[in-house]
Amino acid sequence: MSGFMTYYKNSKLELTKVIFPVKAQVKQAFFAVFMVVTFVTLFLALVDLIMSSTISAFLS
Repeated sequence: MSGFMTYYKNSKLELTKVIFPVKAQVKQAFFAVFMVVTFVTLFLALVDLIMSSTISAFLS
């Protein structure tokens, strides 16, 4: 039981060291991730379109 209490106290101590992001930081990170995901999605869609068109042209 003392092992659990030590673990609990150490966990509580570590949580006091955590710096949680403020709302503005969360919004900024969300926007950055959203833009990168959108860009990568559009790029891969374009590459897929070009490759499928090229292969279709060769096969027909």
